[in-house]
Amino acid sequence: MTEPPERPLDIQELFAALARHGVAYLVIGGVAVQVHGHRRTTKDLDVAPAPGADNAVRLAAALAELEARPADGAPGWVPDPEQLAIAAIVPALLTMHGQLHIVPEPRGGNDWDAMRKRALVVDLEEIAVPIAALDDLIRMKLATGRPGDLDDVAVLAAIDRGR
Repeated sequence: MTEPPERPLDIQELFAALARHGVAYLVIGGVAVQVHGHRRTTKDLDVAPAPGADNAVRLAAALAELEARPADGAPGWVPDPEQLAIAAIVPALLTMHGQLHIVPEPRGGNDWDAMRKRALVVDLEEIAVPIAALDDLIRMKLATGRPGDLDDVAVLAAIDRGR
């Protein structure tokens, strides 16, 4: 099976689709790292959606609009609200605007509502984009333990000390 072509990341369009459907989420990956001041590249957008069936319905609608499909090319996947509401893992998704990772239960993340209250909200062309707070982001990166995430933690901790 051939892998579908990767599309360039257009986070503005991804955020716009999430906003059009009223999806509640937090940005938690490389984009969040960049917002907090670490200049590095990323090929995807990582988001942690708010738990709950209503938000899962909105997320499924946004994923349908984005023509989301598994990045591994597996056929037959559809953004099903019931599955999204209970999924611990969602496959990496290719969309018409780049790769999107839905992370329902990020490692090191605690209560979603508490993280949302601490989030930094950035205005991106009239879209309020909630970015995980620096402490929450560092905790999540530490919990994954991957070398790239630990590199991010070292830089983010230095940024935090400099504030």
